[in-house]
Amino acid sequence: MARRPGPAGAAAPVLIGVGHGSRDPRSAATVRTVLDAVAAARPSRPVRVAFLDLTAPSVERVLDAVAGAGHRHAVVVPLLLGSAFHARVDLPGLLAEARARHPLLRIDQADVLGPDTRLIDALAERVREALDSAPAVRRELGGHPRPSTATGGTGPSQPVGPASAEQLPVASAHGERLPVGVIVAAVGASSAAANARTRLVAEEFAARTGLRTELCFATADPGVEIARARLLARGVRRIVVAPYFLAPGLLTDRIAVAAPELTHAAALGAHPALTELIWDRYDAASAERHRLSA
Repeated sequence: MARRPGPAGAAAPVLIGVGHGSRDPRSAATVRTVLDAVAAARPSRPVRVAFLDLTAPSVERVLDAVAGAGHRHAVVVPLLLGSAFHARVDLPGLLAEARARHPLLRIDQADVLGPDTRLIDALAERVREALDSAPAVRRELGGHPRPSTATGGTGPSQPVGPASAEQLPVASAHGERLPVGVIVAAVGASSAAANARTRLVAEEFAARTGLRTELCFATADPGVEIARARLLARGVRRIVVAPYFLAPGLLTDRIAVAAPELTHAAALGAHPALTELIWDRYDAASAERHRLSA
């Protein structure tokens, strides 16, 4: 992503967006595209990218560089959809070590991105895009078809608000109406509590869209095959898999390979709602620091 270095000692804190990191280059590319959009929204604010694992630059390296450039305040925004081990243990440990190395640099950790209804609305937009580009069906979405980002979700799209069942009618080539169902696909965790929190995402998606929705995990049960069977049992004829992932990668590929007959939406990627959400997390962390210092 384009670097926007601020002047040494600038009052505006540096925003450091921290991605998970992956061996799949699409993941880092998507994170950089997301942060390019974030930087473009506030051109006067310095924005940096870092990764927790497997991808350069590391969190340690970026914080060292920020301190070396003379900045006095950094807000680290975890580009993570849930508050799991990375957000609660790994990242705080790295930031504590950086504070010890750079006592003049104030480092605040913002909240993770989820849960937030703006993520649900972005997910609904990806479902609409997937239906726009799906073959052998006719759609009437109440407007002109939007460009698809189904190959990776890295391109920006216009905010259109939450979907509803009425906005997503699907018909066969013969004109018969096909009920649409959605599988919200997430990573999955060894923690039942973490998986229960992800289940709430699928429930919120169903509530906001009116679509029959099931949840599947890439690394835990239920898998995509079970979620597909559950939707078919509920009378669904057309199924879209909606990856609740910031970026495409090995796990989204695993889900696609397991269910190649289904329509697969893009990962969240760069989206106006995500840009707004990241800046909101930054602002909240900055405001909290000022409140505590008052």
